[in-house]
Amino acid sequence: MARPQENILLADADRQVLEAVLRSHKTPQSRALRARIVLKSSAGESVEAIAVLLGTSTKSVYKWRNRFLESGVDGLFDLPRSGQPKKLTEQKIKEVLTLTVERIPHEATHWSLRLMAKYAGVTTWHVKQIWEAANLKPHRIQTFKISNDPQFAEKVIDVVGLYMSPPDNAIVLSVDEKTQIQALDRTQPMLQLKPGQVERRTHDYKRHGITSLYAAFNILTGEVIGRVTARHRAKEFLDFMRQIERSTPKNLDLHVILDNSSTHKTVEVRQWLEKHPRIILHFTPTSASWLNAVEGWFSQLERRALYRGVFSSVKDLKDEIHRFIKVHNAVSAKPFKWTKTAKSIMESVQRARESAGLNGNN
Repeated sequence: MARPQENILLADADRQVLEAVLRSHKTPQSRALRARIVLKSSAGESVEAIAVLLGTSTKSVYKWRNRFLESGVDGLFDLPRSGQPKKLTEQKIKEVLTLTVERIPHEATHWSLRLMAKYAGVTTWHVKQIWEAANLKPHRIQTFKISNDPQFAEKVIDVVGLYMSPPDNAIVLSVDEKTQIQALDRTQPMLQLKPGQVERRTHDYKRHGITSLYAAFNILTGEVIGRVTARHRAKEFLDFMRQIERSTPKNLDLHVILDNSSTHKTVEVRQWLEKHPRIILHFTPTSASWLNAVEGWFSQLERRALYRGVFSSVKDLKDEIHRFIKVHNAVSAKPFKWTKTAKSIMESVQRARESAGLNGNN
């Protein structure tokens, strides 16, 4: 899917500067390209359309759009400076840092170079230097969720113990499902990669349906057992567990690491497990999917097979998933190594709780 793009509203003064850059016979082509990108963005053209029209990449278009949104016209051009830049006092540097971490601008939800320069009465270059020195990145945001599982410590110790000291005469499998995988097709044929041109594809697509994938990642070998299903209910999970049971040596215990989905704990599942005592389930804490090793393999699947894949039917999508699993097991599989101890994980989580102002009851 195409990334969402912020509208560019171009002030008359900025438009005059950019148009003057294009009229000048002395303007380097690189500067002219940046000016055209901003002008066409202000006219409502999409990133993909601009990239095709100007013969550049969408990455380049996003870069100069964002540079303009952050710093205005000054952010597009490395303009010559007269003499050494003005040095800031420690008080002014402290003011910029304090504003950055303690205040929010009225015009936006976060600081940009241009906004901070306006509020602090300095140049965007000064703001950039201060932020880089303090490793501050107001334009970036990440997500997190701290587990509130009352058995968090016990589950972390259990799962990490399986990773770092797998039991003898046993197989340790990390199991999860990747749901709602879409079979997406492009509305027009792709433009192939060639010297001087990146591969291109239309920003819009056709949906041909969805499928789900159950995967069991063997931490000792890195191999994967997979099952593609139309739905992801307790029935499909139990069918997958039966497949795992059939596919593994009967003389070995099976330690299966799972999340806390309700489909993993139904009466039917419990009854089946009672008849197969060699299979032992281990549950990760709630809101701790990062503790499940198969998530890393799902990321590989997404990057290497799904993100740039073109699928004209659900069958094509299923065939590609099966192909990827087969190739992975034959060529890419390698033992999984976990290095972070349970103690260090719990200490990190405790620091995060304290930073977020959460106590043991939240």
